[in-house]
Formats: sequence, structure tokens, C-alpha cells
Amino acid sequence: MAKQKFKITNWPTYNKALINRGSITFWLDDEAIQAWYESATPSSRGRPQRYSDLAITTVLVIKRVFRLTLRAAQGFIDSIFSLMNVPLRCPDYSCVSRRAKSVNISFKTPTRGEIAHLVIDSTGLKVFGEGEWKVKKHGQERRRIWRKLHLAVDSKTHEIICADLSLNNVTDSEAFPGLIRQTHRKIRSAAADGLT
Repeated sequence: MAKQKFKITNWPTYNKALINRGSITFWLDDEAIQAWYESATPSSRGRPQRYSDLAITTVLVIKRVFRLTLRAAQGFIDSIFSLMNVPLRCPDYSCVSRRAKSVNISFKTPTRGEIAHLVIDSTGLKVFGEGEWKVKKHGQERRRIWRKLHLAVDSKTHEIICADLSLNNVTDSEAFPGLIRQTHRKIRSAAADGLT
């Protein structure tokens, strides 16, 4: 069944919704502001830590979400604090780099156990070749080189479980057992297309 097409009739509302996709809102509650600086007295020798684990974790999360370097994340957070008129400072990038090793934070999604439905398919990737327009206009000069990317995806979470790259003459049915072995998880059911 073909996907239904909808005609947009309320352009101002639609335009506003597209603009709002890019809006960013930051909110700091009083507890986060109070916990930004370390308040506990150190139990070991050495200089006490100025910033709490919450501050270091916040910088690392913002760095990861916005794909920033540590220096850029420091500038970004400092500018947010100045715009919000909050009397806080971002930890120095070198401090964040050192403390990132000791802060307990995980960005990886944990393995979710059993996979209810695994979907396997492949696509072709052109490794070397001329532009498509040139081939269409002037004909093929050299033999193009292709590779096949075989993917196994969890249909519920849309997470890519495993992938395999092969030569273009390897069929999906030949790559199927290797993909299944890579999952290291129990699979309830698996589906693939014609496996060609």
C-alpha cells in the first residue's frame, strides 16, 4: 500500500513547527546550581576538588550531545551561564579531561538481552568509480568496484546489532551465519529478504 500524501493547509503553523525543531531550552534547578561546586571536605591528601561529579558529568554529556571538543564545550557552557545570569563557571577543559576517567558515566546503551525480531539486509557501496552522470553520458571507462554491507537490525529498537562488509559476489545467504554469530544474544526470530 502506498504511503498517503497529506497536503499542508496551515503553512504558518507548519513553518513555526519547523523553526521550533531547532530551538534549545536549558533549565537549571536550584539543586543543580547548589551541587555544581564540590562541598565535601577531602578525605585524602592533596588539593580539594573544586567541581562536583555532577559538573564534570554535565560537561561530558553536553560535549557528547552537541559533538563538541572539550574547549568548545567549556565556551558553550560558560556562554549559557552568562546568558542565564547564573554565577557559575564551567570546569576547565583540562580538569574535565582528567576527571572524566574517574567519573562514573556510561554513554553506551546496555545490552537489552533477547532480540525479539532481527531483520537482516544488505546494500551496495561503490568503492571506486566514475560519477554516475559521466557513465550515463559518455559510457563506462573502467570497471567499478563495489562492496556489500550486510546489516542486522533489531526491529523494535532500530539498533544496528552487527554489520559485515564483503565483496560484491558474496550473497546474503552466505553472510547470514556470520551475522548471527556476531550478535552474542538470544534471537527469537530473524527475517531477511530473498537472500541474494
